[in-house]
Amino acid sequence: MQLLELALTPYQQAWELQREIFRGVVANEQDDTLILVEHPHVYTFGRGADMANFLLTDEKLHEVGAEKFEIERGGDVTYHGPGQLVGYPILNLAHFKEDLGWYLRALEDTIIHVLGTYDISGFRIPGRTGVWTGKAGHEEKICAIGVHASRWCTMHGFAFNVNTDLSYFEHIVPCGIADRGVTSLEKIHHTKIPMDEVMSRYVEAFESVFSVTFEESILQK
Repeated sequence: MQLLELALTPYQQAWELQREIFRGVVANEQDDTLILVEHPHVYTFGRGADMANFLLTDEKLHEVGAEKFEIERGGDVTYHGPGQLVGYPILNLAHFKEDLGWYLRALEDTIIHVLGTYDISGFRIPGRTGVWTGKAGHEEKICAIGVHASRWCTMHGFAFNVNTDLSYFEHIVPCGIADRGVTSLEKIHHTKIPMDEVMSRYVEAFESVFSVTFEESILQK
């Protein structure tokens, strides 16, 4: 597999890169690829998004310095921003297992593994894709997952809150879930966590869960 670690990259630019690689993977002309990136402030809406879950007018969106995009992944509205590790695995599942349920659980496992290295218990909530922490009845989401698949090839992926400014989630109903909050590694540990360290641990977790080895490439804006 190929690993692309990007600098802080505008959403539109990373989305176009995803689609370019995705077309290559579908055509068997491109290796399976994992993109790891941070974005400037942006809200994205999946195919099933309820616009009532977005609480900003266009004027207020401009005031908070964010963009918005309607995209082809599944799920509702979510936020991306600096301090959040965003991952886009662009995979031909024929190389792994042609089962989207298995794939989503595998992505959750990679995050649960990383949380374990920080002595944090990450877990699933049945019927709610993503990774959660906290006590029963007071769970908080630390990682959102939303993917697109065609011809058993995947794009989009996960958003893992590391040092994320969680106030931006106050402008949405995250993933359409109104009865639970969000959290981050920084909030749990009361200190910022080096993003390079988290990326390194995530790469190790992905290699372990998906039984792959990366040929690393680092791209700059």
